[in-house]
Amino acid sequence: MILPTPYYLIYERKLLKNLKIIKYLRDSSGAKCVLALKCFSTWCVFDLMKKYMDGTTSSSLYEARLGREKFDKEVHAYSVAFSKNEIKEVKQYADKIIFNSVSQLKMFYNDVRGCQIGLRVNPQVSFSRFDLADPARKFSRLGVIDKKSLLRAAPLINGVMFHFNCENDSFENFSSNLKTIVHTYGDLLKTLQWVSLGGGIHFTKSGYPLEKFSKLVKAFGDKFGVQVYLEPGEAVITQSAELVTKVLDIVYNKINIAIVDSSIEAHLLDLLVYQTNAKIEMSGQGKFKYMIAGRSCLAGDIFGTFKFKSRLKVGNIIRIADAAGYTMVKKNWFNGLRMPSIVVKRQNGSMREVRRFEYKDFLNSLS
Repeated sequence: MILPTPYYLIYERKLLKNLKIIKYLRDSSGAKCVLALKCFSTWCVFDLMKKYMDGTTSSSLYEARLGREKFDKEVHAYSVAFSKNEIKEVKQYADKIIFNSVSQLKMFYNDVRGCQIGLRVNPQVSFSRFDLADPARKFSRLGVIDKKSLLRAAPLINGVMFHFNCENDSFENFSSNLKTIVHTYGDLLKTLQWVSLGGGIHFTKSGYPLEKFSKLVKAFGDKFGVQVYLEPGEAVITQSAELVTKVLDIVYNKINIAIVDSSIEAHLLDLLVYQTNAKIEMSGQGKFKYMIAGRSCLAGDIFGTFKFKSRLKVGNIIRIADAAGYTMVKKNWFNGLRMPSIVVKRQNGSMREVRRFEYKDFLNSLS
């Protein structure tokens, strides 16, 4: 099947590999896993994902609605700040509503009666390689810090959410930070029905001590008599998709530069935000060096510099690996470039283009 580039290609078999790890974790630890829609909201594969997960967690009204309409299992609704116009609609979709502050909890408590209610807590310990993503960074607005106000609010809530990791592949770090949480908030945790330990834990990574992680999570839940929730995003979809592009031109400026029909600014924005290189499988094994660059007018629209076994030519296909998390949810119309289509390779090997973006989509995104 020949498809016009660029397109995101999701492999169901690779996705299933991660989902089976999640099933093992759920079965062995008793934890429930809800998909973090802020990372991945491509609902064409939700029918597969919901067989192995317990629901979704959201960061906005629209994500909460998507979780209810397309995943249709448990819905956790969180926002850094809900507006008065949103809260009653959020209640229609959510099973649990998690507030970011005590002030928002008090403001909307009467509006959300009947739902399970939670608070986000900032334990002031975290793991992140980037200050931009560190939830415990200086002056962080993410979650309640003052323990006294938290304890005063305890009679109003059923649970809490600690989101303190970002791509944390260190079991030792997670274990250490969890011990700090237990020591600091043990008196509160004993009064609750559920506790979310958030997302950002890279437990599907090859070599991660999954059994130790499972035992630790189970012990935590048993100690406090709470239902533990995890909110995996990247862990669910890691290594399950790629961005397929084509070389349009090759120019030279002290280095060979291959320009592809995609853009890091428009189609892999997270790489630009965090100043990290794209991943191209099978590169780095040859002697022919090329900078792979996007076609937007942004001077720094660069995927990275790679080595190939043979010289690149116009028309060659370049596959950007690990292009699921924080990609499709962030794609945009910068420069009016056509967004990559979304293609799924099903478990039976068949390919299906589930969405192609055209001029009318660009037109309707503006007014």
